[in-house]
Amino acid sequence: MEKKYIRNFVIIAHIDHGKSTLADRFLELTKTVNPKKMHSQYLDLMDLEREKGITIKMQPVTMNHSFEGNDYLLNLIDTPGHVDFSYEVSRSLAAVEGAVLLVDAVKGIQAQTVANLELAQKQGLVIIPVINKIDLPEARIGEVEKEMSDLLFINPEDILKISAKDGTNIEKVLETIIKKIPSPKDVSKEDDFRALIFDSKYDSFKGVIVYVRVFDGHIKEGDNIYLIKGEVESQVKEVGLFKPELVKSEFLESGEIGYIATGIKESRKVRVGDTVLLSRSKLQASKLALHGYKESSPMVFLSVYPEDSNDFELLKNALEKLVLTDASLISKPELKAGLGRGYQCGFLGLLHAEIIIERLKREFDLNLILSTPSVLFKLIDKTNRSYFVYSPSDWPENPSGIKETLEQWAKLEILTPLEYMGNVSELLKKIKSNYIKTDYIGEEKCRLVYETPLREIVAKNFYDKVKSVTKGFASVNYEVLDWRQVNLVKLDVLILERREDSLSKIVPESEVQKEGRKTVEKLKSVLPPQLFSVPLQAVVYGKIIARETIRAKRKDVTAPLYGGDFSRKRKLLQKQKKGKKKLKEKGKLAIPPKAFLEIFKSE
Repeated sequence: MEKKYIRNFVIIAHIDHGKSTLADRFLELTKTVNPKKMHSQYLDLMDLEREKGITIKMQPVTMNHSFEGNDYLLNLIDTPGHVDFSYEVSRSLAAVEGAVLLVDAVKGIQAQTVANLELAQKQGLVIIPVINKIDLPEARIGEVEKEMSDLLFINPEDILKISAKDGTNIEKVLETIIKKIPSPKDVSKEDDFRALIFDSKYDSFKGVIVYVRVFDGHIKEGDNIYLIKGEVESQVKEVGLFKPELVKSEFLESGEIGYIATGIKESRKVRVGDTVLLSRSKLQASKLALHGYKESSPMVFLSVYPEDSNDFELLKNALEKLVLTDASLISKPELKAGLGRGYQCGFLGLLHAEIIIERLKREFDLNLILSTPSVLFKLIDKTNRSYFVYSPSDWPENPSGIKETLEQWAKLEILTPLEYMGNVSELLKKIKSNYIKTDYIGEEKCRLVYETPLREIVAKNFYDKVKSVTKGFASVNYEVLDWRQVNLVKLDVLILERREDSLSKIVPESEVQKEGRKTVEKLKSVLPPQLFSVPLQAVVYGKIIARETIRAKRKDVTAPLYGGDFSRKRKLLQKQKKGKKKLKEKGKLAIPPKAFLEIFKSE
């Protein structure tokens, strides 16, 4: 198809503002999906997406639509809206020319709306503003219209008002997309084939299937391709479009979004953001590489162990499959006493971690034990060598060699109705933060901007706390800024005077007393009592800062006695005391997996 009849676009919005429902209406209006097969949230292919009502994996679809006597090819990428999945949005934006900015008529502008809008504007995309859910009785159309016009510096008349649920004005949105979003243009004047990989999945017969936006040239089955970053060559098994199921086509050409079955069996050779060339062009790879892709970096780390140690291989295979479809997930093997073999995994945020863990449980039938979430730290030793600390096990035993300890700080943005501004401000006083500014959006909403350590946001369930104090009306977004100095120490836990590595954590020196006390108290409440007393100690570099004791279970050894001299009872009690002392000296407490689960849940 001629490029002038192609439109590539995304829908960007905050979570639950109606992206998936609007996509459903597009599919119905363009007759892309058979009405008998149509169901709500059609592009949310995972059960988990439908249950949580959120988009997790972006899903492309190609639609045909006639307008003013011409047939157009509309390529839509439906994107996630939660802050943890902003990496999916960045991939989508690199592959399109325009964006539908969708805003809920009740909730109005939200934090992630602004963040995604700024990403789209940096890419130079054409923005089409749309207010959704105008059918709701509580819709604040006038107020939200003012919020959007202030944000975009446009006239309120330029904003489309729709109801994706009822189908109101959906045709107008498609017409505006065709009129305002430009057709794709060649990046270079050469005829060399170039395509950007924005997602992938594995097929046991066709190898890795890459989702691509073609920027130059064309490709067909049988062509030999070369991946620049992966430095791997292969022969194309199949090419095609998304309907949204994969539908084979004769070729893919410049301006189109489609898939390439690469035949590559080594999934780690295929990277999201890589450029696909024809093999004949690989000598010019450095000149032909496409730009504009933002690499994602894990922010939250936690250890994952199977409850049954025999399931380690199953966990290994499951993570390998998930890593292929989720470029932001990282994992490496680790071994811990009491837990056995497992993996240290890196995630973009707590929701991202929750989704991956839930998929491991559902799709691979795994029962898991999870460690306390932690964030990334950086150490600089006295030789000025710097290295990262992903978990307490990476922390050096000898602190004298550490010159400087650093943590990541982030710009925190909270959009909240004015009536909850006081609640949010009180919450922010409880964490370490620096106030930057307050912006007012429309007449009923404000944006609070702070700087805060990343650990305060992602490792302390800050997102959930904000939702709680604002009854769900506020929204949160954050952007990592830089590394800043902080005094950090490693908090160890001793059980029966033996260090339990799996319970160690890295905390600021100013919080170590509070964390130590909290940890031993929780341990005391979840660990089962033994026949001997069990001391629980929180320790920093050999110094005990908090202690609790689990009292021994006591058997009444004098119960069988009836009458007689008290000395007989005393002898039995002394014998019991000596036995408990010997047990304590030889004893070793094995922490049951369920206790680990309770301890980590409480964080």
